[in-house]
Amino acid sequence: MKRVNIAVFASGQGSNFRRLVEAERAGELGCGHIALLISDKPTCGAVAYATHVGIPCFAHTHQELQGKAQWEQMVLNKLQQEQIGFVVLAGYMKLIGITLIEAYEQRMINLHPSLLPAFKGLNAVEQALAAKVSETGVTVHYVDAQLDAGPILEQVRVPIFETDAVEDVLARVHRAEHELLPRVVKQWCEREIGCHGKGIN
Repeated sequence: MKRVNIAVFASGQGSNFRRLVEAERAGELGCGHIALLISDKPTCGAVAYATHVGIPCFAHTHQELQGKAQWEQMVLNKLQQEQIGFVVLAGYMKLIGITLIEAYEQRMINLHPSLLPAFKGLNAVEQALAAKVSETGVTVHYVDAQLDAGPILEQVRVPIFETDAVEDVLARVHRAEHELLPRVVKQWCEREIGCHGKGIN
């Protein structure tokens, strides 16, 4: 079966990266294959998990590679070497530069913990609580040169209750992320190479 090699970018504990790996092993990614982890935090949990399950990693700080521009060029070389067709940003905490955006236009998505365009940037859940809104959510969107502003593929709503602490909302958001992200990845891969002839709604 034809497949799409996927690279996941992550900077933290990697719960969404882990969920994608588990989804592939359960047959939930269709023709998507998690082939590579990219991280700017070599000691983060995502890198530890990738190492544990035998997924190749490119894990270097920007400082190690003489800055962001050189880092991105080396990442692009690695993506091309591994024949990566699709990039997923899942808890990656740096802005993507033009080198990667141009190379993966319409082939790079980001997972963001809000109903964009609301609450862009860092600490989106905390922003939602501070705004006293009754709901937030999760958005998967294409990456472009603007912060959290690319075309939206799919969103899921997450309620916020008056008694909620940040941890309560984060737990709900994570559950929504773990459901939404594998579904969107599967649909994108199937649409891209027609392995099941089903696209993103």
